[in-house]
Amino acid sequence: MKKILLILLTLILSTPNLIAHTSHYQDFQKIEMEILKDGEVIGYNYYFFDKKDNVTIIKNQIQFKVNLFGIEVFNLEGYGVEKYKDDKLISYESKTIQNSKEKFVNLTYNSEKDKFDINGSSYVGLAGSNNIIGNWWNHQILQADSQISPISGSIKEQIVVFLGKKKIELYGNIIDVDHFKLTSKDMTIPKDRRLDFDIWYDRKNAIITKVAYSRMGNWEYRLKNYE
Repeated sequence: MKKILLILLTLILSTPNLIAHTSHYQDFQKIEMEILKDGEVIGYNYYFFDKKDNVTIIKNQIQFKVNLFGIEVFNLEGYGVEKYKDDKLISYESKTIQNSKEKFVNLTYNSEKDKFDINGSSYVGLAGSNNIIGNWWNHQILQADSQISPISGSIKEQIVVFLGKKKIELYGNIIDVDHFKLTSKDMTIPKDRRLDFDIWYDRKNAIITKVAYSRMGNWEYRLKNYE
């Protein structure tokens, strides 16, 4: 009996009201996240929100550099634009320079097929309209079955597990959050291409507050400010 109650409680807690209508962000102007590696701030990820008639536009800027013994060993700088009409993703474009190599995504919604047409540096073809762009402003990532890389356009199936409610400290503030684990459905793929994230979600303000993962060090995206 206790086991059944525990399962029911887990299901209730793991399916919060996370429907990611862009109307949830209608009062947002900006989300600012700092990027840290091994506890040191190395860059930023900013999202800017605008609305024109029934189209919501989210612009994404990201930049970071990794130094080792004073020598720059890795850098990334990118820019992207997501457009939603009546809460439906209709287009996404991005350009990213990673260690002098250009990556890109050009995505449009094909209403006749109810699919996304993707022309990306890692994938060219169709994708189901249930996919979302894997950017951290969008808490729908916590209920999606697959995501599209915002950098290269590749499609990655995922599994999200609710781990429990927590309290975390960010910039001197104590925040009540839900803790999730997001991983690739296929964990046999190479580790450098695998999804493996811890995500902390502030249900009250409907915003992701922190993302952490390990890849040649410990990385974090921390919510520093939003307006």
